[in-house]
Amino acid sequence: MNPLHPKKLLLSKWTALAPVNKEKHFLVIKVVEPEAPGGPVEWVDIDAVHSRQTRRIAWETLRDDTLWCQGWV
Repeated sequence: MNPLHPKKLLLSKWTALAPVNKEKHFLVIKVVEPEAPGGPVEWVDIDAVHSRQTRRIAWETLRDDTLWCQGWV
């Protein structure tokens, strides 16, 4: 389990441990604010460095150390 807080996610770097389409390195480009003010953050937008494609994922999936590694490895 990667230690992580949603307020520290913006511009953090991540490596996918099971790359798809040569997309291995990612950068968090946006932390999606909740609709209700004061609610918990649920989503982040990540940008693949290789293809520049953006995806929206649940930020808590980044805590799974079988899928993601913090930093570019």
